[in-house]
Amino acid sequence: MRKFMLIIFLLYSSTWLVAQDWPDWRGANRDGVWNETGIIEKFDSEVIKQKWSVPIGSGYSGPTVSKGKVYVTDRQEKPNQVERVLCFDEETGKQIWEFKYDCEYTGVGYPAGPRASVVINNGKAYSLGTMGNLFCFDAENGKVIWKKDLNKEYEIRMPIWGIAATPLIVEEKIILQISGSNNACVVALNKNSGKEIWRNLEDIAAYSAPILIHKNGKRVVVVWTEDSLCGLNTETGKIFWSHPWKVGSGMSIATPVLYEDHIFVSCFYSGSLLVKLGSDYTTSEKVWQRSGESERKTDALHCVMNTPVIIDGYIYGVDSYGELRCLEFATGDRVWEDQTAVNRNRWANIHFIQKEDKTWMFNEHGELIISELSPNGFKEISRAKLIEPTKKQLPRGVTWTHPAFANKHVFVRNDKELICADLSKKYGN
Repeated sequence: MRKFMLIIFLLYSSTWLVAQDWPDWRGANRDGVWNETGIIEKFDSEVIKQKWSVPIGSGYSGPTVSKGKVYVTDRQEKPNQVERVLCFDEETGKQIWEFKYDCEYTGVGYPAGPRASVVINNGKAYSLGTMGNLFCFDAENGKVIWKKDLNKEYEIRMPIWGIAATPLIVEEKIILQISGSNNACVVALNKNSGKEIWRNLEDIAAYSAPILIHKNGKRVVVVWTEDSLCGLNTETGKIFWSHPWKVGSGMSIATPVLYEDHIFVSCFYSGSLLVKLGSDYTTSEKVWQRSGESERKTDALHCVMNTPVIIDGYIYGVDSYGELRCLEFATGDRVWEDQTAVNRNRWANIHFIQKEDKTWMFNEHGELIISELSPNGFKEISRAKLIEPTKKQLPRGVTWTHPAFANKHVFVRNDKELICADLSKKYGN
């Protein structure tokens, strides 16, 4: 009996150890990697069964999951324009708390709703709205700890699609790409009080979420604006390195990717850039930069919203009209192209999530795809519909929001609902 109980304890302990929250944009490390075990290897039907669904308003912000709660933001236009921050029970979908505030969108294209994901850190939830409304909440009950009207305080030079980059938490700081005036494109605030610590860059902000990289004791924030790709000192905001790059229409949207001491970025009009980092990441040099003649005659990779994935020396991403491509990492040369993962459309999108040797894809049709990517091609293992596209963001109907993968479940939203589906491997399968 004692031996039996020990086995049960070890099984439960093992399950707990591989459970994984999703408290930030693209996961805990912002790298789109899903490490859980006990997940299905293929779908058993063409439609994935929902565990629960709750109605919400429109928005682009991907859900985040932490300590039994799911967080998301949305927009409502009647009876007046408001943005909301919502918190739901992870297991049942029951609403735990809601916070809403007046927010009139002025001069913002694609006004479907907030862009940035809610970031959870040490019991606090941080929400950044489209017009620059920043809130720090008690993540448990939604009580406002502090707030800032960044548009008013920093005189934001508003990007055409609003403020979109999810804030980055680094130790005691919350780092924001907000396009402020007076050298305040990027601002670091104290995460517990909202007091400014540093500011830097005269650039116009883009939509790309900053990432933290570190090596040999040096910590660097990588920020991709409309005007440059740069590495900043986390403590002072000082520029370690910078690559000036005025991208077309400010479409720096994808998150920078770190791979073997390199940073890779790609955008719709201006193509791709690969830089090599120095021994402690405080220096860099350009390896290659490539772009095509137009959005239809592209070279290398012209991503829109998707953040590419790099596997074993090859780059995989979705080009301007939905072409899934494989590039040689060292040169940017194209290895192959495939048009079966998502339909051909301008700005067609897939979000990539890497799970061991499998690449999970969530495309704009609301389909979840399990695949293998290699220089030999795109191998589809299984595909099923997860959620229906909605037309608030684009008339053809899309699901452009990045899903969250947490505790053997997937959480995703469109402009009408937030859903949860169980992806755990059934016993005996």
